[in-house]
Amino acid sequence: ADARSQVQRAQSEASQFRYKYGYDITPDLLAKRIANINQVYTQRAAMRPLGISMIIVGYDPQLGPQIFKLDPAGYYVGFHATSAGVKQQEATNVLEKAFKKGALDRLETRDDVVEYALRTLGQVLSTDLKKGEVEVGVAEETKVEGRGLTTDEIDAALQRLGERDD
Repeated sequence: ADARSQVQRAQSEASQFRYKYGYDITPDLLAKRIANINQVYTQRAAMRPLGISMIIVGYDPQLGPQIFKLDPAGYYVGFHATSAGVKQQEATNVLEKAFKKGALDRLETRDDVVEYALRTLGQVLSTDLKKGEVEVGVAEETKVEGRGLTTDEIDAALQRLGERDD
C-alpha cells in the first residue's frame, strides 16, 4: 500500500507541476518534493510513517539522466547507480567498485546495461536468475516514459549473459 501511494503521489505531483508550469518536472525537483512529503509523514504523530524507500529515475534536459533515492525520513540523494531492498548494501558496493573502475562507462548499448544489471543482481543474490523471477525497467533519453522489458526480452538477455559466462 505504501509503494502504491508513493507512486500515485509522485505521479500527481508531476502532473500538477506540468499543469501549473507547462513543462515536465525534473527528477531532482520531484525527488525533493516527495522527500519533503515523506518527512512530514514521519514527523507527525497522527500519521503512520512510510515503510518504503523509493528510487526516481528520469531525464533532465540540461543535466542528462538522473537517479535519486528517497527514504521515509525525507532524505534524498542522487546516484550514478543505486539499489534498494534486502541486499542493497552488497549491491551498492558492487556498483561503486564498477563505477570507480569505469566499467559503467564502457556499457555502450541498452542490451549491455540490461545484461550488466542482471549479472550484478545474480551476483549479489548468489543465484541463477530466471525470466519469470525478475523484472527490468528501462529508461532512455529519447523516450519520455520508461518501460518494463517483456519476459522474452529478459530471457534473451539472460541467455546472452549465460553464453558470455560459459
